[in-house]
Amino acid sequence: MRSSTTLPPLQALRAFEAVARLMSFRRAGDELLITQSAVSHHIRQLEEFLGLPLFVRKARGIVLTPAGEEYHACTIDAFRLIAAATTKLRRRSTSAVVRISLLPSFAANWLVSRLHGFQSLHPGINLELDPTLRTADVVAGETDMAIRYGAGKWPGVNAQLLMAEQLSPVVSPALLQSDRTIAMPQDLLHHTLLFAKKPVDWHVWADAVGLDLSRARSIQLTDYNITLQAALDGQGIAIGRMLLIRDHVRTGRLVQPFAQTITSTRTAHWLVTPKGCRIAPAAQTFMDWLIAETRAVSGHEHGETDKGV
Repeated sequence: MRSSTTLPPLQALRAFEAVARLMSFRRAGDELLITQSAVSHHIRQLEEFLGLPLFVRKARGIVLTPAGEEYHACTIDAFRLIAAATTKLRRRSTSAVVRISLLPSFAANWLVSRLHGFQSLHPGINLELDPTLRTADVVAGETDMAIRYGAGKWPGVNAQLLMAEQLSPVVSPALLQSDRTIAMPQDLLHHTLLFAKKPVDWHVWADAVGLDLSRARSIQLTDYNITLQAALDGQGIAIGRMLLIRDHVRTGRLVQPFAQTITSTRTAHWLVTPKGCRIAPAAQTFMDWLIAETRAVSGHEHGETDKGV
């Protein structure tokens, strides 16, 4: 098929939509899982294709040009039309496909190792996992469901509690054996703390034990998987999501200095589905299996909250 002379490069268009929505090259790169320089390259490519600047670079950020604002409004409508048409056609499919958007950390550290159990029970259902930091639009049909981490307060969707995380600091054995002992929470302030992009985990744990983190030396990382790897490499102390990292602790790759764990629904894994929409049978089958699996692991009862406000 010949490439169109009027259609822009679609990767560049996707990057433009993310930058214009987030007003940040860095945040757009985090969402698209590409580097900030790659995002800049895509924007330059699109501006050259159009022959017009789309952004004005300022010292404290970026702003859309009038042409950029007009183009962004059109791209939003175009992506919505594509998403709606895709959803409509996929629903005609005779194969049972369930699309799940989830965080890479939950996929890698919890779900993937358990999928053989689901597949052995339901060989006729195909799963499509989309591990991403981007918040998928379940309302628009971009995915059948999402598994998200946080407080469960997302507008326009149903959020069902899967597991409230069990939080506790974790360190590599080498770091624990350094000359700076970790006998009480205040000792953590002598070490580098590894923060994820939104360090809610650390603040929930610190508030519970009465630790002031304002004086903490920290490194902020984008994804929990990266935070976990930095802890394994001895780069600092991470807050452990114990339900995800049990194998690391069991094998001794990470050590838990304090026996106590803190559990809060502010730091929990949630099953997110469209509000007021019928759930397809295959998706419902996977949801039922997932709820049973998380209940068996966490030992907590599940509750459902309607987060439509």
